[in-house]
Amino acid sequence: MKKILVITTGGTISMKASFNGVVPSLSGKEILELIPQISTVADFTLYEFSNIPSPMMTPQMMFELSNYITSVIDEFDGVVITHGTDTVEETAYMLFLTLQTLKPIVLTAAMRSNEESGLDGPRNLLNAIRVASNKKSMDRGVVLVINDEIFSAREVYKSSTNLTNAFEAPHYGILGIVDADDVIYYRRSELRYKYQVENLEYRVELIKLYSGIGRKFIDCSIDSGVKGIVIEAFGRGNVNPEIKAGILDAISKGIPVIITSRVPNGRVLGIYAYEGGARQLEEAGAIMAGDLKGEKARLKLMVLLGKKMNVAQIKESFSEEIG
Repeated sequence: MKKILVITTGGTISMKASFNGVVPSLSGKEILELIPQISTVADFTLYEFSNIPSPMMTPQMMFELSNYITSVIDEFDGVVITHGTDTVEETAYMLFLTLQTLKPIVLTAAMRSNEESGLDGPRNLLNAIRVASNKKSMDRGVVLVINDEIFSAREVYKSSTNLTNAFEAPHYGILGIVDADDVIYYRRSELRYKYQVENLEYRVELIKLYSGIGRKFIDCSIDSGVKGIVIEAFGRGNVNPEIKAGILDAISKGIPVIITSRVPNGRVLGIYAYEGGARQLEEAGAIMAGDLKGEKARLKLMVLLGKKMNVAQIKESFSEEIG
């Protein structure tokens, strides 16, 4: 029987209703007790990392979790992490970036608290443990298991605030499914990379554009001593002229500027050459992030700056997102 480390961090999977709303309540032990058949699937060890709502999760905590897993992974065949859905894709991606192991690292979550009908948390956790225990899960990268589906941490994002099938990976699709009799894989993710890093650079800002936006958020970032900026731009990576001027000022000060899109699907690409078009930004030194979403591009830039990469090296690393 495989040895699986189960790490609990909080989230809806640990929550119950109180007199004024749903709050974290269950310990890791109590969560596992919801799945009596778990002992027939794996020999597990429990570690309670935290018990917080996932909006309270920070990149520093994500990195601490990565370092903890690195320190103990030799003792286990795989790891399962319970997490809140609001930031699970970010924690999963931080682990995707920084963990060196080929062993299964599986995150899971719940959309319903433990007093709602149609409870999904115990099923998701059992499925995650089944995935982590399966020999076919080696060298698949960090994955999210939810709603009987398996997603790559790099590709997945939360697409619904309330549905149990709240996660998608547009253009890519699922890696596989957890069926009644087996774990079934259909493909491997082509986009896989790992970075060995001792520290993160946390001074990285993400700025989402909207019609009529001015450059004040860029200026504020520069004035505060930011070390990197991610712009969630329009469409193919386009901005208005005022934002372009702010981006150029940041670049002139040696601050790497990463361009992503606020559109859920598709790549940024230097097609448009009008004032503020992505082609102009790229020619001025901004770095295109392919179809990587803004919150993940921010985490990646934290990792790359933590490795003391210069702008040219950062651009080369982000070229992995373009293929």
